[in-house]
Amino acid sequence: MQEDAQFIKVRHEKLEKLLEMGINPYPNDFKPKDKAKYIKELHQDLNLEEIEKRRGLFTLAGRLVAKREMGKLIFGHIQDETDKIQILLAKSELTPEEFDLFKKYIDLGDILGLTGKVIKTKTGEVTILVKSFKLLSKALRPLPEKFHGLKDVELRYRMRYLDLVMNPKARAIFKIRTRIIQYIRDYLISEGFMEVETPMMQPIVGGAAAKPFVTYHNALDMNLYLRIAPELYLKRLLVGGFERVFELNRNFRNEGVSSRHNPEFTMLEFYEAYATYQDLMRRTEEIFYGLVQDLFGTVTIEYQGNTIDFTPPFRRINFLDALKEFGGVPGEILHDREKLFNFAKERGIELNLKDPRIGKWWTKLFEELVENKLIQPTFVVDYPVEVSPLARRSDKNPEVAERFELYVGGKEIANAFSELNDPIDQGKRFEEQLKLREVDEEIPPEIDRDFLRALEYGMPPCAGEGIGIDRVVMLLTDSPTIREVILFPHLRRREDL
Repeated sequence: MQEDAQFIKVRHEKLEKLLEMGINPYPNDFKPKDKAKYIKELHQDLNLEEIEKRRGLFTLAGRLVAKREMGKLIFGHIQDETDKIQILLAKSELTPEEFDLFKKYIDLGDILGLTGKVIKTKTGEVTILVKSFKLLSKALRPLPEKFHGLKDVELRYRMRYLDLVMNPKARAIFKIRTRIIQYIRDYLISEGFMEVETPMMQPIVGGAAAKPFVTYHNALDMNLYLRIAPELYLKRLLVGGFERVFELNRNFRNEGVSSRHNPEFTMLEFYEAYATYQDLMRRTEEIFYGLVQDLFGTVTIEYQGNTIDFTPPFRRINFLDALKEFGGVPGEILHDREKLFNFAKERGIELNLKDPRIGKWWTKLFEELVENKLIQPTFVVDYPVEVSPLARRSDKNPEVAERFELYVGGKEIANAFSELNDPIDQGKRFEEQLKLREVDEEIPPEIDRDFLRALEYGMPPCAGEGIGIDRVVMLLTDSPTIREVILFPHLRRREDL
């Protein structure tokens, strides 16, 4: 956005003039009592006679986002957090000094406090006839004239404060985000879960496979890692006797930035003793069914041109069956590394020949060929154990884990499993995983021995789940990119700003 230096210069000159007149351009003694949306809703269906009978005065504050002069009248719009409302300043209703002050020194973007009575214009628009006003904050930079027309989409994210001022859709997204988080928190607490906080800086990386951010603690003389997941700490709490816990907070992963990924993101993780992954599938259906109804009063939404129905039960499909049905992978080659490698190569998918885990190859093919086809809510179940190091083995088939991932709108939304509480099996899996560090740099570089020690004291049978809050917000606000739903997403530096 190219700002005209002359406009900024003029505003600074106006600021100096206000100070010379003894007017404080940044006071903090105005208390608004009313909101624009409330005033409009209260009077929208009343006729002029009914409005006149009320004769009440309203006091509100907001940003001036429109201003047009018509001789002895000045029309404008004030925008607060709820809505915008038309205002009218008439020379006959104010002192000459007040009218002149507004005309000459109040600009678009200024924040004002005002008191007035409600009238309706000839077009039926609810309007505040201003009786008095006060400048609360002088804007020294002009608002963009047509912010929606900017071709540089990233500018909206870099200057989110302007995006929120000028774009009602952006404000609506973050209001919905707050409601989503509040609904999930209230649901879990009502179900007997206790909200907890676990360390953001951890001495050992664990709980997921991802590259961590590294920092250094001077007093302890040691490296610490911004957590990639809170899982191992939450499980320690199950050992300690808390049977239902959750944490709704930030995770950090030192990975690329894309439409689906941000280096820091919001994750819900909850753990429930004496539950299985089957129980969590039912709980997940309950959460999303209730959430969508609470937000929209219906069980269907539109996401990127698709109508999505959250009516339970969601479809369940085996992981390998999904590879065959949606990915087109012939069942007879699933265990043939040479044929599977050639199949992937023909489709432009690169598999790591050094990685001995066939399950790792399957998950790569799944990401490339299956994920974006899972539009309706779908539980993909029974993942290979070798890519599920913290999950319990199936009693029916020890090669697969009691695990599911929920996909909606072509995106992974949740990951859950019956937790592994056998310390011997868990230790062996950690050791096997560590041997693969050379072929998979996302594997944690050391074993969390204290976590294994905790398991040796006994962790009750349980199940746990992680839900990506940012992706849920994307889904329920029809947002194509994660940057739309994070207030201040990470971006490359732009020196020209």
